[in-house]
Amino acid sequence: MKNVYIHILVMAVVTYLVRVIPLIFFHGGIRSAFFRSFLHYVPYVTLSVMTFPAIITASGSYVCGVIGFAVAVIVSLVKGSLPLVAACCCLTVYISSLFI
Repeated sequence: MKNVYIHILVMAVVTYLVRVIPLIFFHGGIRSAFFRSFLHYVPYVTLSVMTFPAIITASGSYVCGVIGFAVAVIVSLVKGSLPLVAACCCLTVYISSLFI
């Protein structure tokens, strides 16, 4: 039980340091336009990297996942509505899993 508290303490310190170190080094803000634009896209890239493998493997069949992903990309480029994209993707994966 004592070991758990040490792990929690280490996680708390690491989380705190990750948030405080940028504040120490960047007092006046980031002036570089390139670096600011790079940091602007970090959340989107991180979300994509975490979500993409789950999209492909969630149905249990890689083929159905890829088909659903392709339909989602096409519908999002044509219409762009998130509920419509999600519904079309889910329906495509369901129907393709019946045949594959």
